[in-house]
Amino acid sequence: MASRPLFPSPLHLLAFLSLLNLFLSNLSRSLVLAADSHFEGFDSEDADPDIDSDSDILYPNSLRSPPLTLSDPHSSPLSPPDPSPQSRSPPLSDPPKPSSATFEDWDEDEFEGLPILQDKSLLTTTTAENDTPSDPKSSPLASPKAKPVPKSFTVEIVCGTFLIIFLINYFTGKRENENLALAWAAKFATKDSIFERNFSLLGVGEGEDSPLLLKEGQTVFKFYASGRRYCQGLLATMELKSRHDLISRLYNLVVPCKDEISFEVYMNDDAMDHVVFAVARKKLAKAMQKEVRDLQKFAGTVSPPTSGRKWVSEELAVISESKEVAADLITEAVLDQVFGEKAFEKFGKHFISMHFSDQHPGTNKRMLLFKFALPDVNNMADMTRLVALVPYYIDLNGRYKLSSQARSKTESARLKAAQEAYKELQNARQEALQKKKAERKKMMEEAEAKLGVESIRKKEAKERARQMKKGMPKVKMTRAH
Repeated sequence: MASRPLFPSPLHLLAFLSLLNLFLSNLSRSLVLAADSHFEGFDSEDADPDIDSDSDILYPNSLRSPPLTLSDPHSSPLSPPDPSPQSRSPPLSDPPKPSSATFEDWDEDEFEGLPILQDKSLLTTTTAENDTPSDPKSSPLASPKAKPVPKSFTVEIVCGTFLIIFLINYFTGKRENENLALAWAAKFATKDSIFERNFSLLGVGEGEDSPLLLKEGQTVFKFYASGRRYCQGLLATMELKSRHDLISRLYNLVVPCKDEISFEVYMNDDAMDHVVFAVARKKLAKAMQKEVRDLQKFAGTVSPPTSGRKWVSEELAVISESKEVAADLITEAVLDQVFGEKAFEKFGKHFISMHFSDQHPGTNKRMLLFKFALPDVNNMADMTRLVALVPYYIDLNGRYKLSSQARSKTESARLKAAQEAYKELQNARQEALQKKKAERKKMMEEAEAKLGVESIRKKEAKERARQMKKGMPKVKMTRAH
């Protein structure tokens, strides 16, 4: 015994520690599962992998280190370990319970196998370090409270303002158009006015209380008059600006337009001779000659006479079927009142066009058309002479008769136009028949494409037999007596 060394050799000590490590690992696992531990929710199935991972981290030499246990601080580090650690370790049933706030951020699976007793200061320090953010600026508690940004109501204010302006403009523009139409009716369609003296019935009704104007929209007003010789009636249509529409009003500031009134006079069939005639401003006259059908077929521009006779203003152009008609319809009275050079500068600023035709496209062939611009409410008297042209030309066209030479030319021109119209009608009918035939053939081809091979073969055989029968000579059979 005296010769036995006091300390075992390092090799024996290492082997002994390894065996002790295996024994204590199994023993601690069984104790943890059996005891009422503070660490709840541990599964015994996850113990071995966690212990192995912890052992690998602590000892890179692939040697399993013993688990951490409480040891006597006065014992020598070189003394052999006690094989019975249960006698020195405190009982597992009464561990000091740490506060619940200490383990709130712990991952329980990560700390399996650690000793039950821990230094509270260490746990508190670790928890505080985990709770302390690395960047104090990123913590919402550390940053000062942000001031609420005031909400902008710019869009709502703009939309509300636009809606209010739109509504105000709607009612004011509606009232302006109504006042303009009523001002015209008060000037020319009331008692002792031009139309009251020339027509027996004014307005859209038959009674005395019938309204003079018929409102068909915010911009369209109509006036009807009848009861005059040479004509069936007169229809005046006022087409005003869209003052009630804010967008249209802004557009009219950029592209100006005028308030217009047009008169349509429906002449009797026996009260108007062969007349195609028009007077308009030069730019509009060119467009009318290209677009209006009767002016395009029968009429042409009339040059001023060379005999020194008065003629219309240089701003106007005359389109007529013959010079005779133009000279007869532009009288001295008309030149002095409206269409003369001096008179037109003063009274003709609201004149747009007038057009007489016995070949007018539509239901009524014989019509007189006048178109004028409407002045404002306070200057309605400026178009008095223009309105007076309507009854004047009704009587003039009703009494007018062409000469025999001019009539023969107009009749031949109308006969030629009728023949051309008949040819156009025939061509249209032929085109319709060809189109219908092509559609029928296409439908038959589609039906044949859907048939089977046998049906197609039978149809071809039938068609072949029909062609052969058609090509055979016809023999007339006679009965012998």
